[in-house]
Amino acid sequence: MARVFVTRRLPGPALERLTHIHDTTVWPDRLPPTYGQLREYAAQAEGLLTLLTDRIDEPLIAASPHLKAIANYAVGYDNVDIRAAHARGIPVGHTPDVLTDATADMTFALLMAAARHLREGIAAAHEGDWVTWEPGRHLGADVHGATLGIIGPGRIGQAVARRAGGFDMTVITGRRGDHDSLDRLLRRADFVSLHCPLTPETRHLIDREALAKMKPTAILINTARGPIVDQVALAAALHTGQIAAAALDVTDPEPLPQDDPLWQAPHLLITPHIGSATRTARERMTEISVENLLAALDRRPMPHAVPPPVS
Repeated sequence: MARVFVTRRLPGPALERLTHIHDTTVWPDRLPPTYGQLREYAAQAEGLLTLLTDRIDEPLIAASPHLKAIANYAVGYDNVDIRAAHARGIPVGHTPDVLTDATADMTFALLMAAARHLREGIAAAHEGDWVTWEPGRHLGADVHGATLGIIGPGRIGQAVARRAGGFDMTVITGRRGDHDSLDRLLRRADFVSLHCPLTPETRHLIDREALAKMKPTAILINTARGPIVDQVALAAALHTGQIAAAALDVTDPEPLPQDDPLWQAPHLLITPHIGSATRTARERMTEISVENLLAALDRRPMPHAVPPPVS
């Protein structure tokens, strides 16, 4: 029986399998453990089941002499120092594929909401600023037939492209590192949707220069990672009308502090990182994370292991 620390309560019954087999401690609070608390528990643990909000860096891994496995409850794993883990022979697991459709649905929900000014329209209705049917008010952008630019055409990006087909949209794609294709995408797209991983190369990929290339009628959607967008530059672009609107399910940091100037930007919709927030997706994420951890603690390959870092 191994000692396991789970950094948050997780939906679905799969966590019970883990508690029946191993000596499992589940963090009980709504807020995650602090880094110091996480490090204290990790020092005694053989297995960790972590979330994106948990920083599993080289010092924490070095201070965890018993650690044998890390299961990350997410598709991405930029919160884990993969190189340090693999140097210790510690496998790292993640939850690919399971949240593809949920996140793609959320992307399109944000796209539609931003295009049709739903936040402003709902606020007007609730606040009594609805005096009659006004032909010149709350005018949004057409989605049908528009051009959608997808940066990062992986599983989620491809799922978004399939949904765009139902709206007869023209889909263009761009990859990080291909500056020519990104430049063409930014200049042509009516909607720019981000689906690339967070890496040193993609941090602030959408910066002041990138925003300046976009159409003044363009709308930016980010359901990937907050730091991919330079939020200072985005706020400035929205205030000056350099782009028409933005919808973000991810920010930097999370949660975004209430005094952050980004909240004051016009034509901006922010949701609290709920791209994968369906019962089906989140419960399956728990199942996969538990499967990864149980396999590794039983000295079997994780069914969904993060590949080793490129040397």
